[in-house]
Amino acid sequence: MAALAAKAKGPITFGPFVVTSQVFYLTPFTFAFVNLKPILPGHVLVSPRRCVPRVADLTPDETADLFLTVRKVGRMVERVYNASSLNIAIQDGVDAGQSVPHVHTHIIPRQKADLDDRGGTDAVYGLLDGEEGDIGRIQREKEKETQTRRSNFPVVDNESRKPRDEEDMAREAEMLAKEMDKESDD
Repeated sequence: MAALAAKAKGPITFGPFVVTSQVFYLTPFTFAFVNLKPILPGHVLVSPRRCVPRVADLTPDETADLFLTVRKVGRMVERVYNASSLNIAIQDGVDAGQSVPHVHTHIIPRQKADLDDRGGTDAVYGLLDGEEGDIGRIQREKEKETQTRRSNFPVVDNESRKPRDEEDMAREAEMLAKEMDKESDD
């Protein structure tokens, strides 16, 4: 992971949040990182390194690199998580459900009947649009929780999907970085 951090030349941010330890793949224009609160195992995000809120704000080079990275990361995620399909989603603007004003693509590995207990195949869209997919809120809660822990007050999270700790995300990022080394660029 130190190699990725060195390649980044400083902290990597997703909107206002530092996500350096969650990053598993870097290109000159894009980074891929593990999700704090994945909808399904292997749910990762790909984002441009430059913080812009909308897809239309990307340069042609950033756009091409983002989608080539999505393609490459998607192949790896599908292989590693034994998926038969992928959901690839961008919520382009606040009215589309974007909770962090930084373009990001969700890559969610899918298997037959994986969301039957939550409403079926299309339940993923509700999960992305609902509170469970509100990455900005989750990141803010994580920062608040860290501050609260420093104050020795107990923290209670009653939601079914619990945010992961930094060590867990760093371990997954390291494993996925090794898997990305196996992927070709074609």
